[in-house]
Amino acid sequence: MRNNVYIYILCMAVVTYLIRVLPLTLIRHEIKNKTIRSFLYYVPYVTLAVMTFPSILDATQSPISAMIALVVAMALAWSGQSLLLVSVLCCVAVFISELFLI
Repeated sequence: MRNNVYIYILCMAVVTYLIRVLPLTLIRHEIKNKTIRSFLYYVPYVTLAVMTFPSILDATQSPISAMIALVVAMALAWSGQSLLLVSVLCCVAVFISELFLI
């Protein structure tokens, strides 16, 4: 049983290392393909969204207030508001919705 844990850790380390090193060793020239460039451009944003979205829905006492804050955030971000204003108004939306819903 204990040996399996070390094998699992070794496999994870090798896979993580290969994912990070192979692109650096195989791609030595500038990427000119528009599709690949646009894909690589959006990878950090998608990763951040995937890590953040579940936390948004679990951060409040009620999923309804979380959804209200999410809608407020999306509307404000879509209209080009600053991050500070979006976060403050989302907190206000959660406060008001939890004050009246719960």
